[in-house]
Amino acid sequence: MQIDIDTRFIMLVGTPLGQSFAARMQNAAYDAAGMNLRYFYNEAGSENLQQIIEGLRHSPAFIGAAITHPNKVKVLEYLDEVDPLCAKMGSCNTIVKRADGGLVGYNTDSTGFYTAFLEDGGLPAEGRSFFCIGAGGAGRAICSALAHNGAAAIYISDVNSKSATRMTEDLNRNFAPVATAVPAGDLSRVSECDCVINATGIGMGDSVDMSPLPEEHIVPGQIHFDACYNPAKTQFLMNAEAAGCTVINGLSMSLHQGAAQIRLWTGQEPPLDAMRAELETILKEKADNR
Repeated sequence: MQIDIDTRFIMLVGTPLGQSFAARMQNAAYDAAGMNLRYFYNEAGSENLQQIIEGLRHSPAFIGAAITHPNKVKVLEYLDEVDPLCAKMGSCNTIVKRADGGLVGYNTDSTGFYTAFLEDGGLPAEGRSFFCIGAGGAGRAICSALAHNGAAAIYISDVNSKSATRMTEDLNRNFAPVATAVPAGDLSRVSECDCVINATGIGMGDSVDMSPLPEEHIVPGQIHFDACYNPAKTQFLMNAEAAGCTVINGLSMSLHQGAAQIRLWTGQEPPLDAMRAELETILKEKADNR
């Protein structure tokens, strides 16, 4: 697409960004929909975040921004308004600039997860129990969506016990008293859960042959969700599939969170087919280069 005086921009602010597929997915959407928009990377931590956000506010060419690690919490300090769900989560991944220059924060990670969960898993969260391994940013977004949508119980485990405890307390205070922190390695509750979630990152990169869940804890008929989508099937998912579980990777979560961002930035329905095709093309390229 040719950039001209009418082109508007969106930047992703965070670090590191070398592994991100977001720009290709987003720009494929804009091209397919004929939108004069470009999405690009601005690799930056929290040191100059305030100045970057102020620049966004005063730059007419920008309609918003995407925010990722390590800036999702800190950025809330610099916004004029925060969506209620975003406020409850205490984390922002999307900024929309109003016509008056005001900046409004949202979180589409939780929306993306829950849309994917309903689409691929076929079950609502209401009245069901979940075991989440990992209490970082992905785990927080996922568990917030579950608590927001009526989960009966959410068990949270992390190698950092303080992170699990803090997330549990936040969920119980801001959503509903449904979360329980369990010690790392204590998987005794897994068997009673409808769904098991890997939000640790184990199964990617150097840990590609590893899973955070030993096979003996898998119960046939459960849903197993992995926030990772590169590789498309982690060891966690392969083990679950072999045991007769429904498995879901993070591709649809990424797709639907990006689609939710486009709706917020443009007010238009995004071309999901074009976005999914671009993500699948990227994954194939990655697999071919391994």
